[in-house]
Amino acid sequence: MTGTGTGGVRVLLVDDDALVRAGLALILGGSESISVVGEAGDGREAVELVRRGGIDLVLMDIRMPVLDGIEATAQVLALPDPPQVIVLTTFDADDYVVRALAAGAHGFLLKDTAPAAIVDAIGRVVAGEPMLSPTITAGLIRQVTDAAPTSAVDDARALIGGLTGRELEVAIEVGRGSSNAEIAEHLYLSLATVKAHIAHIFTKLDVTNRVQVAIRVHDAGLL
Repeated sequence: MTGTGTGGVRVLLVDDDALVRAGLALILGGSESISVVGEAGDGREAVELVRRGGIDLVLMDIRMPVLDGIEATAQVLALPDPPQVIVLTTFDADDYVVRALAAGAHGFLLKDTAPAAIVDAIGRVVAGEPMLSPTITAGLIRQVTDAAPTSAVDDARALIGGLTGRELEVAIEVGRGSSNAEIAEHLYLSLATVKAHIAHIFTKLDVTNRVQVAIRVHDAGLL
């Protein structure tokens, strides 16, 4: 386990390509708000490092030997007080990304994302903000819901029915890909109130990330 940086968000880099890890470490090492505290070459090693503690966020490659990023994400998020997970991919809407998000990942980054955008995305995820553009979110939702059974629609409608009127408005905005700041502006709410509503929505809809909220809203016929 290697580390760079002196403080801020503690990040674990997981990729079987040492050059990719080195590039990410170089990019993140220039940010005062991020500290790269470790690297792993496969999913199993990543889970073990997370188990030891001291990690706030994992940048997780999808295609790796020994244990792939999807299963590693599921195992990491099943640990007590898990870090947030952003999956890394070379494609903007492949089945692996959909499966990783369904497993609870907090978003994804393309490997060719601009350095400043990677730093910004990490900050947004840690702050609870979405990091998927509306276009990409819509594509992911279509991939998941096109094959959704009727029971998923019924379940979504039942869960959505448990939201208050204001929570429903916020959930629909989340489904549209709006950021917390945009939701606050559209609905004339404070950021603190938006965050509180989103926390309640996650609980009531039995989800762990904003894409899953969007899928619930879509399945219920509200998008």
